[in-house]
This record gives sequence, structure tokens and C-alpha cells, in this order.
Amino acid sequence: MRFIGSLDQGTSSTRFIVFDESGSIVGQHQLEHRQILPKAGWVEHDAAEIWERTKEVIQGALKAAGITGSELAAIGITNQRETTVVWDKVSGQPLSNAIVWQDTRTQEFLSSLTSEVKAKITHKTGLAIAPYFSGSKMNWLIKNVPAVAQGVKAGTALIGTVDSWLVWKLTGGIHVTDVTNASRTLLMDLESLDWDEELLKVFEVPRSILPKIASSSEIYGKTLADGPLGAAVPISGILGDQQAAMVGQACFDRGESKTTYGTGNFALLNTGEEIVRSKNGLLTTVCFKFGEAEARYALEGSVAVTGSAVQWLRDQLGIINSAPEIESLAASVPDNGGVYFVPAFSGLFAPYWRNDARGVVVGLTRAATKAHLARAALEAICYQTRDVLDAMSADSGDKLPEMRVDGGITANELCMQMQADIMQIDVVRPKVIETTALGAAYAAGLAVGFYKDTAQLKANWKEAKRWKPNSNSRLATSGLKDWKRAIERTLDWAK
Repeated sequence: MRFIGSLDQGTSSTRFIVFDESGSIVGQHQLEHRQILPKAGWVEHDAAEIWERTKEVIQGALKAAGITGSELAAIGITNQRETTVVWDKVSGQPLSNAIVWQDTRTQEFLSSLTSEVKAKITHKTGLAIAPYFSGSKMNWLIKNVPAVAQGVKAGTALIGTVDSWLVWKLTGGIHVTDVTNASRTLLMDLESLDWDEELLKVFEVPRSILPKIASSSEIYGKTLADGPLGAAVPISGILGDQQAAMVGQACFDRGESKTTYGTGNFALLNTGEEIVRSKNGLLTTVCFKFGEAEARYALEGSVAVTGSAVQWLRDQLGIINSAPEIESLAASVPDNGGVYFVPAFSGLFAPYWRNDARGVVVGLTRAATKAHLARAALEAICYQTRDVLDAMSADSGDKLPEMRVDGGITANELCMQMQADIMQIDVVRPKVIETTALGAAYAAGLAVGFYKDTAQLKANWKEAKRWKPNSNSRLATSGLKDWKRAIERTLDWAK
């Protein structure tokens, strides 16, 4: 048993990675799935398609690693967190498309809640009142999809985040989630780490259809021997994707942080066993809970659109053919030419929480080119991250000594140098940048004794690249001021 598997189910793709004990990748396979956009503000996934991709990537990664499923000590699962799936426990089929975390259709329902109810929800959950989270999505599915309403009434419907769906399919019927995913639903009390009766009533979600809440590192069950792994392998780690990246970056101690660059950007700061309630527009969330040990909490800043802004330039505007092309295009001009791009496609997340915001491109002149827009898109990723990290420093009272970064865009050297210049601190990328998948593997490995303790995982972390800030860069001075002006232009647009 020299290997551990990690199933990483993300917003745009699903992958399975096989790691060895040192955290090195020995085999992987990744496949995209469709983004279903029925109308403005709606984003859906086909959970059945995600399950098909899951089976394919597991088999592809095992083949790439040259091993069988029986050679895995365990597998961990990490997932896009707030995306909500509802399915029939008899047929095993989804009763509706999954509603994705980016979806904003439930804004009207949330706006109808009284200020007293909103305050209670925020205090109990640590979250903002936003369509981003799962509770209002569950409410919408129950109220607006007849098959779901019938399934709930008949006692045959089950609901959960994507981790629950995948565990249920892989094990043949175990309905479970972990504290990190449950903490993103607006239904779990941060202190009790259980579904809260008052919150369930607000969102009209019956407890009976929800999964059991477990820790992030324990044996939940085993995969079906005739399933995609071809063996009964323990599933022993579940973490929401951003918390998984914290574990993969070995941020186990209070004060340690990481920023993940994916479809969106997510910065987390470990606050230890203390629940720190933000005064600056951040979220309070569960960082991880390993077995019987006390839960660790985190402050989180979420940016809705970063990597997906690059996808937008590729897919909707066609100014690049592949995401990596943006680096050379942006580097072909010395600066943004006065162009600023705020990709508030579904509103602004932390620290603004403005659902009325919409994307803008400002500062255009006849001299502006697609290269300036590409550069502005990379700067937008970095400026949005700065907004979040400034709020984090204000809440915690600590200035970040450096940024630990991971995720796809960290391969973009220009973007990482911009980030260092905008933050005016060092930006550090680890040797293994697939930290989300690695974190789920670590959680699974701890539960089955594949890893001895977190000290062993800390020793695994190695620095690969460091970007030092240019103290003369205007990005952190006049550029930051212009960015704030551009943000103002996005507000009050959506009625």
C-alpha cells in the first residue's frame, strides 16, 4: 500500500491523482464537464455527467500510474463546495441539474428574509447572506422542481454537496459529508458542528434528506469492489476544495494562510480553535477537523471570477485559443494602457458582497488592444486578491509575512510577479501545486495511518519558486487607486 488516491471534483473538471508517500504525483487523469447556462445568472452541472467523468478519470489515473485500485491505501475526496445535488436513492439518478456555487437565482428569496433572520444566520454560520451558499439552492430545488418536491414527500430524495453525491455513488449508498462542506450550506451551526433546527426551518429543508456530518479525516466507508476502483478501498478523507488546499499547503497552525487560484480565488487564514467573526466582509468557516481532535477554523475571502475570466476571454471573446496563451499576450505590452477589467459577472464576493455589481471594462481608448485587455484580466485577478488579503489583515490584526499560492494560474509567471508587486510581499509557490488534491490525500492518509501525523506532512512541503516585489511598481500605488475607481463603476447595475 504505497499509494493514496485523491478525487478532485472541481467547477470545470474532475480529476483523479495518485500520490506516493512523499506527496509526489505518480499518475493522474482529468476531464472537463459541461457548464450549463439556461439563463442569465443561472449556472448548472449535470451530476450524472460528473459521475461518468469520475469513473473515467479514476480508471485513467490508475492506468497512468501503472497500478490497480487494490494498491491504494485509501482515497480522499475534495470538491467544489456549495454546488448542490439532489438525487433519488432508489434509482440513483439526479432529480435535477446541480445548482452551481456561482448561480444567483435565489437572490430574491434571500432578500425577502428579515434583517433579524439574516443576522441570526450570519452569527450561527459565519457566512454572508448570498446565493453562493447551498441552503437557498436546496430551498429553490424543493420549491421549484416537481420531481424533487415529490421525492422529498415520498422520502426517496437525498440532497447534498458534490462530495455527498460521489461518496454515495462510490459506496453504493452511504450519505455523508464533512464539517468543511457542511459549513458552506447556511444550515450548520459553527459551534455545534451540526445541522441547526432553526436554520433548517428558515430554508425549509428537512433534516432527513441531508447527509450525516462527519470529520474531515475518518473512514466513512469503502468503495464498491465492482466500482471504478475495482476494489474495496477506504474513503477516509473529505474536504471542501479550499480547505483541502490549506491541508495540502500544510497550513495547520494559527496564522498560516494560502491563496488558491482556480475558477475563483480563495484565500484562507487559519485561526486555530477560535471562531473569529469578520468585521471586514470575510467569511468564517471550518478549516478542518481530523478525527476526534478539535475543529480548526479559518477566515476566508472568496473572489467569484478569476480563472473563469480567462476562460471568458477564450470562449466568449475568442481573443486567446488556450488559457496559457494569456501570459504571452499580456506580456506583449508594458502595462494595461489605462484599461481596467472588473469581472463581476455574478456580483462581487468578498469583501464587498454586492450582488448588484456586474462586470465592467473601463479606460478604453482607440489605442487599447486585446493585449491590454489580457493584461487587465491578469491584474484583476491580483487586485481582487489584494482586496481580500487586506480585509484578512484587518480582521486578524496581523500583516501577512508572505503569500503561499497554488492552483492553475500560479504557473503564469507574469501574473505571480504582478501579485507580488500589488501585495508588496513575497509570493511563494510549492513544488506540488496540486495542493487541493494533495490535501484530500493527506486527510485520507492520516485516517488510515498512511501518514503518521501533521509533522510528517509539514516536512513534505517544499518551496519551488519565490517572486519578490518590485518596490517601484505603480501597481500597488496609482494602479490600486484606479482599481478602486473601477470597482465603483460596477455597483448598482443589476436591478
